[in-house]
Order: sequence, then C-alpha cells, then structure tokens
Amino acid sequence: MMNKLSFSRQSLSASQIEDIRLAASKMRGEERRAFQAEMALKYCEGNVRLTETIFGWGRETVAVGLAEKRTGLICYGAQSALSGNKRWEDRHPDIAEALRQLAQAHAQQDPTFRTTISYTRLTAAEALKRLRAQGFQDNQLPSPSAMAEILNRMGYRLRTVIKAKPQKKFQKRTRSLTTSSGKTSQRAPWRARNA
Repeated sequence: MMNKLSFSRQSLSASQIEDIRLAASKMRGEERRAFQAEMALKYCEGNVRLTETIFGWGRETVAVGLAEKRTGLICYGAQSALSGNKRWEDRHPDIAEALRQLAQAHAQQDPTFRTTISYTRLTAAEALKRLRAQGFQDNQLPSPSAMAEILNRMGYRLRTVIKAKPQKKFQKRTRSLTTSSGKTSQRAPWRARNA
C-alpha cells in the first residue's frame, strides 16, 4: 500500500494534482463522479482510499463514480424532486380554482390588446375576504402579499386598466416674452395685465 501511495505521488506533481482538483470542482453530479472515477482508475488503480488521500475527494463519491462506470447505470438523487416547498396552488388545488374563478370574474383585457395579461381590480385583501366568505379556513389561505404573488403567477395583474385620456382642447400660453430691451420678462403676460 505504501508503494502505491509513494508511486502515485511521484508520478503526479503538486501542480498536476491541483489542476485535477480544480477541474473536478468545475463539474457537478454525474459528470464529476465520472471524472473522479477516471482519475482513480488512471492514477490510483481504482483504490478509493488512495484517491481520497491524493486528491482530497470523498471516497464515497469516488466509489459511486466507479460503480456507475462499472455498471453503466447512473445514480440519481431525489434531492431536486423531493426538496423544497410546493406552491400554494399545488397544495390547495380546490381553493386555487375558486380563486381563479373569482379573479376571472373581475378581470379585464388590456385595452391595447398588446399582451395576453388580464388586469383585475380585485385586490389581494379582497380576494382573501371573498374566499373566507366561500367557507375556506384562514389556515389554508396565504397572507395578502403571498396572495398577490399567486394572482400574478396565475396571469392576473393587480392594476386597474388605464382608460384613454381625452386630449386637451387648448394650448398652454408661454411664460416668456421678450421686452424691448431684449431681456425676458419675469412675469407672464396675463399676470402683468392684472397686476
């Protein structure tokens, strides 16, 4: 065992070991384990403890990489599929459907028809009040700020639709007038006459 350790250390310089560690640190998951398994086979004859000593990698990870290489099967973790909170809409689909119907009843299309977003005049607090009136419990309902986010995710924006503004029928008077001396008057002409 000592001969293998000394042989591997002599065959790789410290800078080469550091380069291999750096390369492995840039990879993730299956790709990293495959790389570590290759290095273990190439420089450590497949010995996971020796690989751990030389490269500083976890021997369990290297062992999984060697097993993946040997069997051709990839080990997938359930971390991404089973971790984190589910969205409120997924946890309470019946309340989400009632909210969707409530928001749809108050929704208006963008008057310019440029977007598919529906605008609703229903506020988050009003939506919560109406859901409570339909018999849903407070412990099942989100906070008002979370309700606003949920409505946005459903495609409703909590804004009033901007109506067309009428054009003004008169022009504004200008405030500057030049006097005979070429200086600009400080007072507007309509104020100067009344003063």
